[in-house]
Amino acid sequence: MMQPKPATVLSIRGLTTTFPGPRGDIVIVDDVSLDVARGETLAVVGESGSGKTMTFHSALGLVPSPGRVVAGEVLLDGADLLRLPPHELRQRRGADIAIVFQDPLTALNPVFTIGDQIGEVLRAHTRLSRSSARKRAIETLERVHIPDPHRRVDDFPHQFSGGMRQRALIAMAIALEPKVLIADEPTTALDVTVQAQVLELLADLKRDTGMGLVLITHDLGVVARYADRLAVMYAGRVMEQGTADRVFETPRHPYTLSLFRSIPHLDTPAGTDLTPIEGLPPNPALLPTGCAFEPRCFHGGGREDCRSGRPALTPTDVPEHAARCWHWTELASERRPS
Repeated sequence: MMQPKPATVLSIRGLTTTFPGPRGDIVIVDDVSLDVARGETLAVVGESGSGKTMTFHSALGLVPSPGRVVAGEVLLDGADLLRLPPHELRQRRGADIAIVFQDPLTALNPVFTIGDQIGEVLRAHTRLSRSSARKRAIETLERVHIPDPHRRVDDFPHQFSGGMRQRALIAMAIALEPKVLIADEPTTALDVTVQAQVLELLADLKRDTGMGLVLITHDLGVVARYADRLAVMYAGRVMEQGTADRVFETPRHPYTLSLFRSIPHLDTPAGTDLTPIEGLPPNPALLPTGCAFEPRCFHGGGREDCRSGRPALTPTDVPEHAARCWHWTELASERRPS
């Protein structure tokens, strides 16, 4: 018997964000639509500058000035975050949807203790007293496996290692048990062992609480191990999305296939050269008229339709799978290295 599909908790529809440029507005997030279900991990991947982080900063009302969201809706349990008054949006952030920022050293305030910073989050959204907030902070630190939390709650960020600072940020984000947690490159600058610990912690928290989890990453190994669904972004647009297993096994966009070809594999013979993606990511102010990936594409580069027309994100032959490519049918015989 088929299991019922989990309910969607976060639905982003047609999200578009611009920044002013010398020749008019520059589109940084371009008509992005994504869904996150309860208990599901959505991985969003792409090169630096692809719009991954800005998409979710836009969804949370965190776009730095002079940028602005010009279109779309962000539905969290049916309420459009983009239409909420500022004070109500602040209440929803942290309580219902939270983000773990990329750099824990800059995200934590160096002049306040870890406990004070977690307590501040709790007291901003509840009527807890200082003593009650401190007790909850200790419990939350214990939940993210900080050793000796009764003592470490009074430490400052510089007294924590990089991995512990990342756990402290996660503790702040989950203190109010949000329905959706967004983790932006949560393992950046951590050693391999600590990376695995942080990712296992996020997976455990997702399983225990039923929250939806968004992993913003460039690490396809992380995606393969932890993601249920995958969205591939390039130049502010979603180029391909579907279940992680199906995107890995049957990629239908040349950019996705190029990403797979550019990473090493354990069974690749020693001395084998990797296949890098030619060229550089485009300047968002100077995007080509047609497909944004066309200048770097091994498959459709130079074709007139790829240069002149922008393809839509359309369903492919794979169930629950869509790609933004005029020629995805020709990729059916392509396979990434196993």
